[in-house]
Amino acid sequence: MKLGILFSGGKDSVYSAYLAKKSGHELTCLISIFSENKDSYMFHTPSISKTEKQAESMKIPIIVQKTKGEKEKELKDLEKAIKIAIKKYKIEGIVTGAIQSVYQSSRIQKICNKLKIECFNPLWQINEEEYLDDLLKNKFEIIITGVFAYPLDEKWLGKQIDKKFVKEIKELNKKYKISMIGEGGEFETFVVDCPLFSKKLKIKSFQDIKEGENSFRREIEIQ
Repeated sequence: MKLGILFSGGKDSVYSAYLAKKSGHELTCLISIFSENKDSYMFHTPSISKTEKQAESMKIPIIVQKTKGEKEKELKDLEKAIKIAIKKYKIEGIVTGAIQSVYQSSRIQKICNKLKIECFNPLWQINEEEYLDDLLKNKFEIIITGVFAYPLDEKWLGKQIDKKFVKEIKELNKKYKISMIGEGGEFETFVVDCPLFSKKLKIKSFQDIKEGENSFRREIEIQ
């Protein structure tokens, strides 16, 4: 089946694309929504523009749709982008990185129903520990580009999700009930390498921005 990937560049959307391809589907295009609202209800925002570099490495065309990020209204921009994908790339379905968010998954499903295409959520209700193990096992190189919950701070920015990270986040999960995969918005990620990439992305420079007491993001530049 020809599929479009709702693509933020973070671990969930990239790994969902990987699973879709592994299942025999054709990854026809990526769809990235660039939101002006850093606190978007629907869309990932740290370093979102760098999805174009990931698309280059994946050798898959990307549709970029801008949105002001206003609650519910941003869904019209998402629908517009999916319509372009249907017309231009003949997609028959959409892949999302949704794991537990009924808010996100239900709204995307509604758009897909309206446009008469399939909606796939390969990571839905996945076990957090198993998911982290699978990312490492399948050689995904992922860095942290945003932290938004105590006790995470700016020292976590740029950290790679590796065995050390998994051990640390497990301890924080036990102590503070933080999601080990950032599903509660505790942290955001960016994939620099994985089996879908033709080459690893190299970070040329970055800027760390403090947005609140427990809110930090890293905007990266790719070589």
